[in-house]
Amino acid sequence: MSPALGVGVLASRSGTNLQVLLDAPDVDVVAVASDKPDAAALERARAAGVETRVFAREDFADRSERDAAMARWLEDRGVGLVVLAGYTQLVSPAFLARFPQRVINVHPALLPAFPGLDGIGPAIEYGAKVTGVTVHFVDEGVDTGPIILQRALEVGDAADRDALHDKLRPLEHELLPEAVRLIAAGRVAFDPANPRRVVIA
Repeated sequence: MSPALGVGVLASRSGTNLQVLLDAPDVDVVAVASDKPDAAALERARAAGVETRVFAREDFADRSERDAAMARWLEDRGVGLVVLAGYTQLVSPAFLARFPQRVINVHPALLPAFPGLDGIGPAIEYGAKVTGVTVHFVDEGVDTGPIILQRALEVGDAADRDALHDKLRPLEHELLPEAVRLIAAGRVAFDPANPRRVVIA
């Protein structure tokens, strides 16, 4: 990982995807932020010696103010790529403009199917036979950004949300660091004929 592309991670939950990035020897996580002061992801970051900060919604007048402060904090720590890893807040267009084509998200479904905060429960309710994991660029929509990597698996006998998430988690842990490495190596580009199509060199 080039020092010029330090990784900043936004996480609201337990931080298992963050841990995979922290454990990867070729991924340089330089900052971790959360909207929740009790997020286990923060403890994982501190244990790894990574600087952390909480940007709780109630501490700011609105999302724009919060995101502006968060963007400044990340930039000051040399972040060149922002990874949303279980981050439960939407980021503002102004935040995305500070990191153009440098904000990615991991989602537990095969987008464009089952976007939104819960990609697992709706797949079960719909009776999907196949689902998977998507890593995509973040745009101003909800899970509508260009897709970087995807991998599918059969739902099989995973009849509830926890069981299916257990099956999906290894794919998340595989695809997310792979996407970070590809971006850091300059191997991710966009098809000039179709700006939604990501090309891996």
